[in-house]
This record gives sequence, structure tokens and C-alpha cells, in this order.
Amino acid sequence: MTSGVLRPAARDWTGTWEAAPSGTVPGLPGATVRNVVHTSVGGSAVRVRISNRLGTAPLRLGSLSVALRKPGATVTADAVAGSLRTATFAGAESALVPAGRDLVSDPVPLRVPAAADLLISVHTPADSGPATYHRAALQTNFLARHGDHTRDENGRAYSATLGNWYYVTGVDVFDAPAVGSVVALGDSITDGTGSTFGAHHRWPDRLAERLRGLPPGRRLGVLNAGIAGNRLLRAGVGPDALSRLDADVLSRTGVRALIVLEGVNDLKGTPEQLDPGAFEDAYRRIVRRAHARGIRVIGATITPYGGHGAHTRARETARQAVNAVIRTGGLFDAVADFDAAVRDAGRPSRIRPAYDPGDHLHFNDAGMRALADTVDLAALTPRSVLP
Repeated sequence: MTSGVLRPAARDWTGTWEAAPSGTVPGLPGATVRNVVHTSVGGSAVRVRISNRLGTAPLRLGSLSVALRKPGATVTADAVAGSLRTATFAGAESALVPAGRDLVSDPVPLRVPAAADLLISVHTPADSGPATYHRAALQTNFLARHGDHTRDENGRAYSATLGNWYYVTGVDVFDAPAVGSVVALGDSITDGTGSTFGAHHRWPDRLAERLRGLPPGRRLGVLNAGIAGNRLLRAGVGPDALSRLDADVLSRTGVRALIVLEGVNDLKGTPEQLDPGAFEDAYRRIVRRAHARGIRVIGATITPYGGHGAHTRARETARQAVNAVIRTGGLFDAVADFDAAVRDAGRPSRIRPAYDPGDHLHFNDAGMRALADTVDLAALTPRSVLP
């Protein structure tokens, strides 16, 4: 795949945050959910993606607002005074989202910094059936059980907390100092399991920190499409990686690059998948579809999980074979060798103890940083020539 020269986006939209739908839960009729999301890049306006992708009936939105979170208010739902904006959909404050669909708001004029918390408040006045959500937010979100509190700057009405993101699955920013976005497609490792709750220490968060240090002609927003329990070859938690590729990667805003870390749940799941050829075929199909959209694809090797209850010698042999395909098969534009970065030199089927939160599968904050540091930033975009 050949790559042209990129220039900083000129007054265009860039993806700054994503949460891939992982399932449904009962809706919250009459309530308001205040979702807290963390930007990777900033801009002069925002727009919000609301999802009813996994719902079975039209989703009625009563109102939606966006605000900056009050600095230091990590356990409250308070907004920065004067920052709250009501979002519209085709000019209307309420909207109906068909079952199986997403809906993107009109632009909301609000200057948003990079690495900032946004409060996205959604009021659902009636029962619209199962709610599309992202289960593992690793972030405290807030619930006002009764009434429309989307316009409240003060968070007192939000008397309950949630560990999930409801309905909100994406945020774009306008006129970002960046050339687009990179999507991390993965499972619980990408979703952040093992990292510190509320600290934004998932490896895609750490990657965003690194990218913010680059000049605008090479900077990217980071979109986390990780779903705990997700698989490459068959449905697990959420659709399989190929089935959700369009919705969670290819249709997202300004995507320039994709990092694929999928496969460990296929190896250790039921039924187990041990044929390296099946993995190779799935990776090849992901790359082909991404290349058709001009998106570069970085393949990440599957990390060790020796010592975990699901680990067996046969599965380890298969993991090594799949990693050999990723490293030497010529499938990807570049490789991020996560396995080499985090394995224990003395016991290469296991994670280094310094990176292991105790389950021998996921990563603590130090391990997440090691994964992010393995990504070659130059592989995400070609070197740009600034105008």
C-alpha cells in the first residue's frame, strides 16, 4: 500500500473518543445519564454519536447536552460554569434513533481541550427497550433517576453512579491540530482491564499522550474500539472483529490508521480456535477492507497468558504460530510486537511480573505503558510536509 503526504486537517472533523457498543441492558426511562468521556485531541466544536445499534425499538432522545467537566470534580458530575451546551439533531432538541442505527448530532460550538473530560448527558423520557451500552467504562458515570437534568451545571441531581457508558459511542472535534485518527481494535486488553480505574491509563490513552507530543502534521486522535471479551473469529462479547469493522473502525471520523490486537479470546475461548490459517485469513480480510479506505494497518502480536487458568500447551503453540504470521507474514503495513515487549524473558509464555496485575492475562499501568511505547509512531502516518 502506498501512502501520500499528509497535511494538518484544515477545518475538518477528527475523531477524539470512542466506546464500541458491547451489548444491551434495560433502558432507563425518565432518567438522565451523565457520561464522562476523555478527549485525545481538542477542537473548536464537538459532535456526538448516539447509538441504538443493538436496540430492538426506536430510541427516543428527549434531550442531550455537552459540557466541560469541572476540574478536580472526579467524583461529582459538576460542569464548568458557562460551558454547557444543548445539542440538536437536524435542528431539533429531541430525536428518534431507529433500531440498529447510530445518529450523529449537529455541531455543538464548544472549545474543547485535549486530554479533557466532557460531560455528555442523555435524557430518555420513555421506555425504548434495551439500551445499547459499553459495559466496562473504567470510569465513574452518573445517573439522575427522575427527570431531564441535561441542562444542570450542578451535579447534585446525579445521585447514583454507573460503571458503563450509555448510548454515547463517539465524539468528534472540529478544527483539531491533527491529521486524523487511529483506531485501536481489540478486546479487554485494549478496553483497559487491569489498569487503574478512572486514571485513563489504558494503552490507547498512553498512545494518545505520545501522539500529543508530535507536531500537528503527524498528530492523531485515538479511538478505543476495545471490547472486553471480544473475539476475532466468532461473536463473543459484541460481534466478532470482522462483523464490527465497518461500524467501529471504517465509518469513524478521519481514520488514517488501525491497530489490531485481537485473538487471545479465540485461543482460550470455547470452542478454542487453534488454526493459525484461520487467524491469517481474518487478519488479511481486515487489512484488505481497511486498505480499500486508505487506512494503514498495524498488527499487534498476541500477548502471553501463561499461568492463567485457560492456558494450555496446545494454545501456547498456537499463539506462537499466530504471532509468527503477524511478524513475518507480510500482512500488515507494520507490526507492534506487544508480545516481545511484555513477556518474561525467563518464561516467555508469561507476562513479566512487573506488568501483571495478578490474573496473568491483563496489564497494570506499567504494562499498559509498555504496550503503548511499542507502537512506532512513524508507522501510523507517513512523514508529513507542513504547509
